[in-house]
Amino acid sequence: MIVDNLTTTFPTGSSVALLGRNGAGKSTLLRLIAGTIRPTSGRILSTGSISYPVGFAGSFHPDMTGLQNARFVARLYGVDTDELVDFVEDFAELGPHFRMPLRTYSSGMRSRLSFGVSMAIPFDTYLVDEVTSVGDGAFRRKSIRVFDARREKAGAVVVSHSNEMIKRICDKAMVLEHGKVAFYDDVNAALEHHEENLKRPPAHMQ
Repeated sequence: MIVDNLTTTFPTGSSVALLGRNGAGKSTLLRLIAGTIRPTSGRILSTGSISYPVGFAGSFHPDMTGLQNARFVARLYGVDTDELVDFVEDFAELGPHFRMPLRTYSSGMRSRLSFGVSMAIPFDTYLVDEVTSVGDGAFRRKSIRVFDARREKAGAVVVSHSNEMIKRICDKAMVLEHGKVAFYDDVNAALEHHEENLKRPPAHMQ
């Protein structure tokens, strides 16, 4: 079970850190919010557009090239196809691989493509799952700069194992543990709660 009897609101325009131990269900919760998987009960309501989880390329077609996948997503979200393709090709730095089938990509290349496509679309809320850990230092810095620019006009839900990154880009936080969540307006307090959880064994070991 990922969450049990959860009722919460992600404030519009805020960047919310999603904290929890490995296996707690953070990535799954992002996909629930995105609508790529459905909850077993209840509803998820949104007043704005939400990205698919940045860095997650599971919705891309493996036999289509990166270019073809980018064009497909542009048409799906109703944005200018050529502008999106130009942005992604420049940002993702895939070189000739951009015109090769996705099944030939490494996981890092898939994440670069996914991040580039997401950042090319003006969503109201971006879902981010450790994407800035992809690539070398220069690429990570570029990713953070682009994400910072998008957050000037949008909110985000962020999964990251870097406390420094969370403190820098998030103004609220949610801690996920044993199917329950605790929402915090104070990011530092949330991080303290999360660190205390990590000192205890997981539920199946207790």
